[in-house]
Amino acid sequence: MEAESIPSLSPLIQSADQWGELLLLLPLLVALEAVLSADNAIALAAISRQLHEPKLQRQALNLGLGLALVFRLVLIAAARWVLDFWPLQLLAAGYLLWLCVSNLWPMTSAAEGDGSADSAVEPSVDRGLSAVVVTLALTDLAFSLDSVAAAVAVSDNLWLVMAGGVLGVIALRLTSGLFIRWLDEFRHLESAGYLAVGLVGLRLVLRLSLPDLVPPEWALLAVVGLLFAWGFSVRNPEVQTDEVKP
Repeated sequence: MEAESIPSLSPLIQSADQWGELLLLLPLLVALEAVLSADNAIALAAISRQLHEPKLQRQALNLGLGLALVFRLVLIAAARWVLDFWPLQLLAAGYLLWLCVSNLWPMTSAAEGDGSADSAVEPSVDRGLSAVVVTLALTDLAFSLDSVAAAVAVSDNLWLVMAGGVLGVIALRLTSGLFIRWLDEFRHLESAGYLAVGLVGLRLVLRLSLPDLVPPEWALLAVVGLLFAWGFSVRNPEVQTDEVKP
């Protein structure tokens, strides 16, 4: 989801034809991108945690989001074609739904086997750097299909939409780094993030098959907000113990 896709911002963005006016909008766009990319950021953070070394996690995020930026700019340039090519959107929706189910299922199984969700907190797969980088880029591309289509529909200013794409990637890099740490602290946060990923996938499916049933942006934001409130509601016991140690 991108800041440019929010309907209430449409008149403001469309009227910003001069570079001076665009620069005034940049702080607002940066703040909104950081908030609206939370569902994408938590998925990218969870994928990065498959590399257990913090240095490799940072490297994967830098390389993966660098590649994702290239994908986004190409996608924006070809947005008119993408809007009419439903197989690509269906593929993106299927990927997001697969990402949701394939990651939530092991968490549920581990929680049932151990009698608690603690075992689901630590990533169980240690993948190679290149595989994680490609997965990060593809995941962001799948998220971008919906948001870029909305952004192009709001504004025909190609440079503004591209600037929004760049800001989105920068916001993702910053928030993903924070979520890597928070995923270790909050028990339900990873599950909440993947549920949000599933919602984005379902929204893409609805837009292709039953466009009249596509929920408005505010409804999706409200549900994602509730999911993240649940995700931040419970800290892991070991984190609480560490915090009280002298």
